[in-house]
Amino acid sequence: MEKIQIEVYNMGMKRIKWKSVVALANQEMPVKVTAVVLAISTLGSALLGLFRDRWLNTMYLSTYKEGIDAYTAAFSVPDFMFFLLVSGALSVSFIPVFTERLAKGNRKSAWELSSSLLNIMAVMMFVVSVLIIIFADPLAWLISPGFSVETHQLTVSLMRVIAVNPLLFSISTVLVSMQQAVGRFLSFALAPIVYNICILIGVRVFTGGISLFGHQVFDGGIMGVALGVALGSIVQLLIALFGTIGLGFEYDWKIFWKNLGLRKVVSLLPARTADQGLDYVMSFVNTNLASRMASGTVRQLQQAQTLSAMPVSLVGVAISTAFFPKLSQEITDENGDAFNHSLRTALRLVIWLILPIAVVAFFARGYVAAFIVNGGNAMIAALLGVLCVVIVCSSVFQILVRAFYARQDTKTPFVVSCISVGLTIALAIALARLTNLGAFGIVYARATGAILEILLLIGILHYRRRSVFTLEFVRGVVKMFVAGFFTALTVYTTVRLLPFRLSDVSFMSTFPKFALITCVGFATYLVAGYFLALDEVAPIAAKVKKVMFRNVG
Repeated sequence: MEKIQIEVYNMGMKRIKWKSVVALANQEMPVKVTAVVLAISTLGSALLGLFRDRWLNTMYLSTYKEGIDAYTAAFSVPDFMFFLLVSGALSVSFIPVFTERLAKGNRKSAWELSSSLLNIMAVMMFVVSVLIIIFADPLAWLISPGFSVETHQLTVSLMRVIAVNPLLFSISTVLVSMQQAVGRFLSFALAPIVYNICILIGVRVFTGGISLFGHQVFDGGIMGVALGVALGSIVQLLIALFGTIGLGFEYDWKIFWKNLGLRKVVSLLPARTADQGLDYVMSFVNTNLASRMASGTVRQLQQAQTLSAMPVSLVGVAISTAFFPKLSQEITDENGDAFNHSLRTALRLVIWLILPIAVVAFFARGYVAAFIVNGGNAMIAALLGVLCVVIVCSSVFQILVRAFYARQDTKTPFVVSCISVGLTIALAIALARLTNLGAFGIVYARATGAILEILLLIGILHYRRRSVFTLEFVRGVVKMFVAGFFTALTVYTTVRLLPFRLSDVSFMSTFPKFALITCVGFATYLVAGYFLALDEVAPIAAKVKKVMFRNVG
């Protein structure tokens, strides 16, 4: 009898421990903690992404350029459909409305809204995935008409495997958006990390083929990487489901068309959906143009864009994602001063962090390219140099656009995107086709459009809410750019002393020098910021002084 009681007790303790772990993992986080967690997870995902791309490029970029181009192009349509209908469109339209329902204590309406969107997206994206599988052949010709017949057929096969992503990602996004709205960001933070891990499994394991009981059931090759992508989307969904534990979510199979929240979200979706679509139309045009150039150009352009997107995700997306629920709440409370203060705080934080990163990326671009291509790649490095302008602009864009979304205004960003993307596409076609710039024409156009986009958003925000961009805010930003100038001088000098060499063919031969260059640059930026009396540097300086005096004592 005692043994039974002990076993029952142990089982109960295990359940308590399990519940405690789940509760700890799914607890609500303060904004600052959220920003740090998201930044760390984004950094981890970015590093895994670097290893993933390095392995891929090492295996295929120099030996099978057509195959790596096909793999890159195969993502175009599945990613387009997901980002068009779900990703940014759903999160920025759903979270403010969902938060409003919870703030008013109407949890029944909030769960009806969530269930309805979950069901709508699941059905819609299932149809989309099936259509991609059926029409992969003509879609591949549309995206990359410059490919050879063999490369085209490989693109079609890869696209059909990756077509599962829109369906699984759509369900995950709804679940994670619910968690974000109540301050839970663990699932959102873990998702990109496990996704990259699964792709790494595809690169290192599935590419060698799969055998069962001594029989080869899968030949491997670059198709194995696509299997890793599919595995990543499945694991992401499982993590999103884990995050709903303890949320109190009451799922229903129905679609509550009479729910006012659902109607509101549906009314907000078209503008944001079209906005997302414009960005991917630009991506389609870029891939279309690059496919007509030398083999490997599609991959090189995509890799340069990926490298430029990493700091944007690390700084711009992480900070704006952390601040977005807060901005939405302050709009709900009709507290204009609090909203303006939070927006200024987020903008200053984004600009302060992204400037030194962009400076280091520009002058040390040879090193950065070497992290994803063994021995470096001159074309990727050169393209990245131009895209450093986009790093700054896109990071600022992330928080500016959420200032409109928090007010449930998706139309203004859409109009601005129409103007900037239209200019970018026209300029890219003109520069790539009518000049000898080739891929550089594409990135020059991208940089021009990114500058125009943030200038228009800033101008509109200033016109509507003149109290946002105060004189103190402008002075602070100017000081940051002055500090960035001194940082550029220091980094340029350091790179001249420690240049990237063709003999630097291993990670250990490049990283120490790059780390030293980065440390010198960031140290200069902090010192310059200290003497310029930047508010963001003051807490760091205070802690340094405290440690120094403690050691002296």
